[in-house]
Amino acid sequence: MKNLIAILFVGLISIGSYAQEKVAKIEFKTDIIDYGTIEKGSNGIRVFEFTNTGNAPLIISSVKSTCGCTVPKKPEGPIMPGKTGEIEVKYDTNRVNPIRKTITVISNAETPTVALKIKGLVIDPNKTSVLEKKEKSMIEQ
Repeated sequence: MKNLIAILFVGLISIGSYAQEKVAKIEFKTDIIDYGTIEKGSNGIRVFEFTNTGNAPLIISSVKSTCGCTVPKKPEGPIMPGKTGEIEVKYDTNRVNPIRKTITVISNAETPTVALKIKGLVIDPNKTSVLEKKEKSMIEQ
């Protein structure tokens, strides 16, 4: 009887080790993209690259931005284990302002919600800043 119980116990443990849950894992190369200082109207497209480091297909269900000036584009199909994918982000560079935006990625990964960030500064080279020093003073003019 003891042998039977021991065999059943070992059998249950070995079945449990084979029944490991398959899960997708998303790992980004970087979670922040710095545009730096760019001119108004320049290319606002940047790409977040990621890898599925899990053992199940990764499905990105939603990619949203905090503002209408930033348009993210998610991959269409599932990303298989070990494969890479991209989330393209397009910022409207016709808006002259600092860039501080968050892109939220929702997927079936072990960590289902990931926050990505973009930052930078869009300047208009045709306009001078009020902080820049004038070449001539008011008296000299």
